[in-house]
Amino acid sequence: MELYGLSTFLDENLFGDPSAFRSRYINGGGDIGELRYRLADFCKRTLRRQVLEYVRYTARNAITQPFRPTDAEQQLYDAISKFLQDEESYAIPSRQRHLTVLILRKLLASSSYAIAGTLETMKARLVDLRDGIEADADWTEEIIEAEEIEEELLDEWLTEEDDDDLRELTEPAKLRSEIENIATLAEQARSIGTDTKTRALMKALDVGFAEQQRMGAANKALIFTESRRTQRYLHQYLEDNGYAGKVVSFSGTNSGVEVNRIYEQWLLVNDGTGRVTGSKQIDVRSALIDHFRDHAQIMIATEAAAEGVNLQFCSMVINYDLPWNPQRIEQRIGRCHRYGQTHDVIVINFLNERNEADQRVHTLLSEKFNLFNGVFGASDEVLGSLESGVDFEKRILKIYQDCRTPDEINKAFDALQQELDEQIRSRMDETRQALLEHFDEDVHARLKLRLEDTRAQLDRVGQRFWDVTQFMLRDRAQFDEQALTFDLTDPPTGEIAKGRYHLISRNNDGQANDHGNFLYRLSHPLGEHVLDNAKALHTPLAELRFDITNHPTRSAIVEGLAGRSGWLTLQRLTVTSFETEEYLLFSGMADGGVSLDQETCEKLFGIAATVRPLKVLPGDIARRIEAGAKQAEKAALNRSLETNNEHFASAREKLERWAEDKVTAAEKALKDTKEQIKALRREARQAATLEDEHAVQTRLQELERKQRRQRQQIFDVEDEIADKRDALIEALQKRMQRGQEVETLFTIRWSVV
Repeated sequence: MELYGLSTFLDENLFGDPSAFRSRYINGGGDIGELRYRLADFCKRTLRRQVLEYVRYTARNAITQPFRPTDAEQQLYDAISKFLQDEESYAIPSRQRHLTVLILRKLLASSSYAIAGTLETMKARLVDLRDGIEADADWTEEIIEAEEIEEELLDEWLTEEDDDDLRELTEPAKLRSEIENIATLAEQARSIGTDTKTRALMKALDVGFAEQQRMGAANKALIFTESRRTQRYLHQYLEDNGYAGKVVSFSGTNSGVEVNRIYEQWLLVNDGTGRVTGSKQIDVRSALIDHFRDHAQIMIATEAAAEGVNLQFCSMVINYDLPWNPQRIEQRIGRCHRYGQTHDVIVINFLNERNEADQRVHTLLSEKFNLFNGVFGASDEVLGSLESGVDFEKRILKIYQDCRTPDEINKAFDALQQELDEQIRSRMDETRQALLEHFDEDVHARLKLRLEDTRAQLDRVGQRFWDVTQFMLRDRAQFDEQALTFDLTDPPTGEIAKGRYHLISRNNDGQANDHGNFLYRLSHPLGEHVLDNAKALHTPLAELRFDITNHPTRSAIVEGLAGRSGWLTLQRLTVTSFETEEYLLFSGMADGGVSLDQETCEKLFGIAATVRPLKVLPGDIARRIEAGAKQAEKAALNRSLETNNEHFASAREKLERWAEDKVTAAEKALKDTKEQIKALRREARQAATLEDEHAVQTRLQELERKQRRQRQQIFDVEDEIADKRDALIEALQKRMQRGQEVETLFTIRWSVV
C-alpha cells in the first residue's frame, strides 16, 4: 500500500483505487509481474555494486558478542518455551496464534524485562476471563498494543489465516492452573533483574568504541531492539552505568518528557532556517536525529528507525535483538552503511551460547546471506531468492515451535539451508545469464570511469551553470574554483544579498545554511537572474577559435576537427500543441561541405575559445546554413510527432488499466454485498423469535439499499471512464493541431586549433 500511496503523488490515475489495488496485488495470488510492469516508468533502482567504480563505499566489519545466560535465565527460557508449545493454551488465542507466539518468542529473546510485562498482561486477561468480564475477541491486537511492538513488522503476519473462533472454556480448572503458571513465570522473569545479555551490551560498546577510535570515527552507536519495553529498560540502564545524558531513544511514537524537551530545543535552533516543516511527527524525527548527531553518543531504536532515516554520521550498528527477517536486517544496517559514509561500519550481533537454534539462525544470516561483512552486505541475488522475508521468519518460527532437541533443531536447519542453497544458486544463475545477454565488453568499457578522474567533477548542467555564473558575475564576485564557492560583493539587484554562495554539487550538498552563507542553485533568485540576463545578451556574428590543444581532458570528436574550420548556427524551435515543446537545433558544416551532426556541434562548446567579431555572412554560406537548418527542423518535428504518438499510446493503455481497476473494485464491492444479503436471508429463515427476525430484516434492508447504490456506482464509474476517454481524444486532437516558431540564436565561423 506504500507503493499505491507513492503512485498517487506521481499520477493519481495510475491505479484505480485502494480496494482494487489491494485485491489485484496484495491479497492471495496477487499479480506481482503486472505490478512491476505498471510501475516501470516510475520505479528506478540503483544498487551499490552497480556504482562501485564511480562511488567509494566503505566495508562492513562484523563482531559477534556472545553471552551465556545463567541457570536461572535458562530455566526461564525453557519454561516459557514449553508454555508456548502448548497448543491448548487459553492465554494464546487461536485467532492469530502464530503471530502471538512470534511476538512472545521475540520478547523472550529480547529481555526478561520485556517478557515479564507481557506475561503480566496475559495473566490479567485470563483473570478477566475467569471472572466473566467480557473481553475483546482479538487478543493479538491487545498484546501488540500492551507490549508496544512496532506494527510495521506485523503487517504481513496479520494477513495469516487462523481459526477466528475463540476456544470455549470448558475446563475452569485448567484456566486456573494456567493463570497460576503465568503468574509464576512473570515472577520468575522479574526476579532475574539485570540479565547477562544486558551486561554483555556494556562489553560490546567498549569493543565497538575502541574500534571506532582506531578508525578515527566518532564514538556513536545505533542499538536496535524489537521491543519498546526493552528500549526503555536499556535507556535507563545505560543512563545509570556511565552514559548519563548521552542516550536518546527513537521509536514509532517518539513521545515523552525527554523527547519533547529535545523537540522544543530543536525548534528554537532551527527557527527561520526552512528545516521546520510544521508536521510535528516529521520534525520530532529530525530533532532526535540531530540530537544523536550533535549531542548523544547512543541511539536506542526500534524498527521505526530502520526505514527512511539517514544516520551516516554513525558507523556502528548493534543488533541487540537480531530479527529473523534478512531484509529487515539489511534495512537496519543501511541506515549507517550508505552513500556518504566515510568509515567502515561495525555490525555487532548478540549470540546466546546456550541456545542451539539462535546459533543456527546467526550462521544462516551471516554465512548464507552475507549480511554483516564486505562492501555490499546481502547481495540483491541472495535477498531476491526470498519472495518474502516474512516467509523466512515463519519457517524459523516453526523450527523453534516444533523442535524439542538439539538434534531435531540441527536437522530442521540443515533442510532449510539446503533449500536456500538451491534458491540462491538458481537466482544467481538467472542474474548471470541476464548480464551475459545484455552487457558485452564494449558496453562495460564505455560505462567504466577511472576513480581519480571523478573525485571533483560536476555533472554537465552544474558545470555549465558554474561557467555562466563566472562570466556574468565576473565583476561582482570573487570565485574559488576548487571549493565551488564565490563571495558576492556587488549584488546585481537589491533583493539579492551579499555573502558566500556554495554551488550544490557532489562534494557540497547542503553545508550552507548559516547567516551570510547561501546554497546556490538554478532556482535561487541570483541563479535565475544570471540565467535570464545571460540568455538576453546580444550574440552578433562572430568567429570562434576552439583551443583543443590546451583542453585539460580528451575530446575525441573535437580532436578529429583539429586544423579545420567551418560555419554553424543554433536555432530554437518552439512547437505548440497540447503542450509547448522547445528544441535547440544546431546546423553546422566544415569548409568543403561536410555536415556536422548535433553532437559534434554541442561538443565544440565544451572547449575554451577566443572570439573575434565578423561583419558579413557570405550569401552562399547563408543559403547552405538555412537549408541545413530546415532539415534539422524537419527531423525534430518528426521526432516530436513520434514521441507524442508514443505518449498517447501509453496514456491510452494506462486509461484502460485504470478503467479496469475501477470497474473491478465496484463489481467486487457489489458482489460482497450480495453475499452478505444471501447470508442474512439464511439467518432470517433460521431466526428463533420475531425480535431476531425483525433485527435481521432491518439489517437486510440496509444492505439492499447499499446494493442499489453500488449498482448505480458502477454506472457512475463507466460515465467517469467515458469522460476521461473523451478528454484523452481531445488532447490528441490538440496535439495534431500543431504550431511552430523558429528563432535563430546565433551564427558563427568556427575553427579548431
